[in-house]
Amino acid sequence: MRFETPLVPARLIRRYKRFLADCRLEDGREVTAHCANPGSMMGLKDEGMKIWLEPNDDPKKKLKFGWRLVDHENGHFTGVDTSVPNRALKAALEDGAIAELAAYKTVRPEVKYGEKSRIDFLLTQDGLPDCYVEVKSVTLSRRPGVAEFPDSVTARGTKHLGELAKMIEAGHRAVMLYLVQRTDCESFTLAADIDPAYAAAFEVAHAKGVERLIYGTQISPEGVKIGTKITA
Repeated sequence: MRFETPLVPARLIRRYKRFLADCRLEDGREVTAHCANPGSMMGLKDEGMKIWLEPNDDPKKKLKFGWRLVDHENGHFTGVDTSVPNRALKAALEDGAIAELAAYKTVRPEVKYGEKSRIDFLLTQDGLPDCYVEVKSVTLSRRPGVAEFPDSVTARGTKHLGELAKMIEAGHRAVMLYLVQRTDCESFTLAADIDPAYAAAFEVAHAKGVERLIYGTQISPEGVKIGTKITA
């Protein structure tokens, strides 16, 4: 997935009200960017961090920049836009690039299911059980090389695990796919200290048959694409 508009570098001044970030461009101008990330963004919102913004000239958008990446200035990047994983994953699923799901030829995003919820992707194929795929963007890393989810309490995420388990009970296939939007992590774990309810819900869902897949990403200011499988 390539960014629609070339990204521009900036320095973070502050992130506030969850979806806003004040930034300083290289020419000294201060701008406010949309931050498409409702999480805590632990470790990714320190003043002075190098970041990358995507400009736009859409008259319908009040904010003319969107915050897309954190540049760790050591060759590694973190993608902070939580909408990117679904966009990148859709292309990967359609191309059969996720080995465990490659047998499914029909990919439908945002399908209603459960109790007033939408599954990120419903995969179907004649002769196979329908496959419900929920995607979570992973950006937290508190130990070198280890990615963690979640970075804050997520009641919504816990609800999704329960609904995936119900799909198993109904005879379908269900997958919890964690997409690590960091290029500096080789392993993954649940952050049970941050949200013990989510970690417990995952264990229950997994015991009922909900599968776990973890994939990395290749990230640069040009775009984001699905990387290789990551171990838990």
